Amino acid sequence: MNKVKEILMKYVFFISACLSIIAVALICYFLFANGFPAMLEIGPIKFIAGMRWKPLEGLYGILPMILGSIYVTAGAIIIGVPLGILAAVFMTHFCPKPIYSLLKPAIELLAGIPSIVYGFFGLMVIVPVMQDIFGGSGKGILTASILLAIMILPTIVGVTESALRAVPPSYYEGSLALGATHERSVFFASLPAAKSGIFAGVILGIGRAIGETMAVVMVAGNQAVMPNSILSGVRTLTANIVLEMGYAADLHKGALIATAVVLFVFIMIINLSFSALKRREA
Repeated sequence: MNKVKEILMKYVFFISACLSIIAVALICYFLFANGFPAMLEIGPIKFIAGMRWKPLEGLYGILPMILGSIYVTAGAIIIGVPLGILAAVFMTHFCPKPIYSLLKPAIELLAGIPSIVYGFFGLMVIVPVMQDIFGGSGKGILTASILLAIMILPTIVGVTESALRAVPPSYYEGSLALGATHERSVFFASLPAAKSGIFAGVILGIGRAIGETMAVVMVAGNQAVMPNSILSGVRTLTANIVLEMGYAADLHKGALIATAVVLFVFIMIINLSFSALKRREA
């Protein structure tokens, strides 16, 4: 009977894995089958490197959106990754138990908040603060980066904390035995040993930042122009798709699907780059 259960579960797991692969393959097929024809009709160079997005005039250049996505994501990484890693280090090695019992559920709660709520928070809180400090509309790259940094914190903190707790205690204890302080043992023994898990958390955080739509739409300004400062309003690739797909048709719709293809390839390049870096440092 146990053998039958093992064989049955083996096939269940195999079918589940196959379904996951099929789902990814179907998504890829849909994107490339519907996006490539439009990209070829517009011209790949003209589409990717074009600086003007005006569908009514037949102009489909997505370079401003590509740069907008890069700038907003980079800003979120610069702000969110150090904060997330340091928060995880504090929770793992420095946090008193009474505070940890409050801090851990709070961070887990952040992970469950819908993106539209984050966007509303950014619109009602962060945007007015930016208006008071810098003037203008308050919507732009910096505002979107701050909001995305808050949104990716739970992912980075959770994965980094798990990675730190998986490090064998002998690393930390050996460092103490050699005369290092508690802080040096944590940052120069335990933290480097968890770099693989930390990289995984950073990759997941980047994926969340790049793919975020509704929150960014509410605070980024949604201007399909080349950004000239961190306070400039921008439109990301995801925002471009969600704002115009509802009424797009023909070549316009194909160009939006081609935008999704560029975003898909962009995320793949980031994941492959991090994987190569991880293998190189291993």
